[in-house]
Amino acid sequence: MTRASAAARLAAFYAAIFVAVGIQIPFWPLWLKERGLSATEIGLLVAAGYLVRLVANPLVGHVVDHRGDRKRPMLVLALAAALLWLAFPLVHGFTAILVVTILAIFPFTSLMPVGDSLAMMVAGRHRLDYGRMRLWGSLGFIAAATLMGRALTDWPPAVLPWLIGASLVLTAVSCAALPDLRCPHEAGPPAPLRPLLSSRPFLLFLAAAALNQAAHTVYYAFATLHWRESGLSDATIGLLWSEGVVAEIILFAVSGRVVARVGPARLLVAAGVAGAIRWAVLGLTTDLAAITAVQVLHAATFGCAHLGAMHFIQKAVPPSLSVRAQGLYAALAVGLLPGLMTPLSGALFDHFGGFAFLAMAALSAGSAILAWWLVTGWDGNRLSPA
Repeated sequence: MTRASAAARLAAFYAAIFVAVGIQIPFWPLWLKERGLSATEIGLLVAAGYLVRLVANPLVGHVVDHRGDRKRPMLVLALAAALLWLAFPLVHGFTAILVVTILAIFPFTSLMPVGDSLAMMVAGRHRLDYGRMRLWGSLGFIAAATLMGRALTDWPPAVLPWLIGASLVLTAVSCAALPDLRCPHEAGPPAPLRPLLSSRPFLLFLAAAALNQAAHTVYYAFATLHWRESGLSDATIGLLWSEGVVAEIILFAVSGRVVARVGPARLLVAAGVAGAIRWAVLGLTTDLAAITAVQVLHAATFGCAHLGAMHFIQKAVPPSLSVRAQGLYAALAVGLLPGLMTPLSGALFDHFGGFAFLAMAALSAGSAILAWWLVTGWDGNRLSPA
């Protein structure tokens, strides 16, 4: 497979899966609210999605690292996610929706760490810029969020599970075309994770990344509801979500130079500092001009954090542990702490409305401090036990 073909196929995968994400993250709370659920119940369901990562990502990562291949597991996960998401229109009530959420999120959330691992392998093999492949995911997110925001002025939220399911079918098609790059198959037990988990820089990385992800929980779960209640239209809200991702795309387009100059750990510092500013502003005002101004910081709060995490894992973790390291990052940093934080975010939003964003600003500040300790404590090489 040529260099250009490998890059195009990975770009297609990211575009397809982020169409699903661009529908689900901004607008899924509207479907849940239409089902009669409260903000607290919505927070619990979003938290369940995060917490499923605790089981799904390490388990799938263990299997994939042991198998050595990436492509076939991704195809299976995408098809399973598509089928399970189409079960949502059949259920009513908090308990039934919770059960389907757990089942549907399991393959959906496992797909991204495996895909990121394959993308980093292909980028290393063909000397590709990971960010330039990943930015097509951001473009898919923008297209989905913008078009969905406009569509929901005429369509009911009941269409959402059908559209997410259809986009996951497209994701499965893109998985079937991916490069079949493999690590050597492990005949014996997989290499142990203990040395990685006893490494101080890796633990600092997980902690900084986890606080940064947790700081996004009010935004992901309640920003659409908060802005709608403040009088903004669904079309405007879709554009606000898209604006942040446009800034992220610009960062990804020059990511090779940014990562080379700044380094993974300092990117995590930038994400934390930007988050402290962004969430403080969103907590203090619903003025459209102010929201528009700080949405640009999504390039840092998400983009810098994601690039920092991917390149830290690539540089610091042995290839034989790469999917499990991705799984641990997804399970603990993207799953556990945000999952624990989301119900609290729901309660905060119930009681304090938009002021709940101020708690997120404090989490981002903590993330910046931990990331700075990583800057001073990691030499940029493969990790060794503490």
